[in-house]
Amino acid sequence: MNFLMGEGASYGYRKLTILLKRRYKLVINKKKVYRICKTMDVLRPQRQLKVKYPKRLANNRLLTASNQLWETDIKYGWIAGEQRFFFLMCILDVFDRAIIAYHIGLSCDANDLVQITQEALMKRRLFVQAEKPVIRSDNGPQFISHRFEEACKQFGLIHERIPPRTPNKNAHIESFHSIVELECYQRYEFDTYPQAYELVSEFINHYNWRRIHGSIYDLSPYEYRDAIKAGMIKPIEFKV
Repeated sequence: MNFLMGEGASYGYRKLTILLKRRYKLVINKKKVYRICKTMDVLRPQRQLKVKYPKRLANNRLLTASNQLWETDIKYGWIAGEQRFFFLMCILDVFDRAIIAYHIGLSCDANDLVQITQEALMKRRLFVQAEKPVIRSDNGPQFISHRFEEACKQFGLIHERIPPRTPNKNAHIESFHSIVELECYQRYEFDTYPQAYELVSEFINHYNWRRIHGSIYDLSPYEYRDAIKAGMIKPIEFKV
């Protein structure tokens, strides 16, 4: 069995069977080769299969309160002075339109997504609640990653993804991105990354607390939430 230390060293038992038949004209089957390799303790380690998470498609929903459906997505921005892009990734509550948590950075990966998801749950004090929001995304690499799916399972969140080429299923975060583009990105020419970070952060704060939103009684997202809590207005229920 010297061939096990040479040409056959990189083969599993199935390919070793083929090698034995072709090179040495042996009449042998793969089960026999498997038993021999197991006895000699030369079986190659089995590949570890990654856990496959089922893809949950976005469903139509009736929203009656905050923290029922969140949407998340990524928008690029351009730093003219440094000739490079930056990333803005946000989580938006579809009912009250608030940006709950966000990441601004020169890179954007699944760990950043997990971090802002955890931050959003903490801000909304939902970790101890049995009922968690559904979080909806497109099929970008950050959103289909095992890292994010494992985090959703750990946090007790349901993650649903929109079908390809259906941005209307993620319409509210897409609308926010249009607002950011028109009222922030096109207003400033960013010279440096720190400047971009500061101005975009200031705009998100303005959007949450002061910017008038026509679909929620001409209030800002946080004004709308506070008015509902105080019983001053009736919540606007709608289907998505």
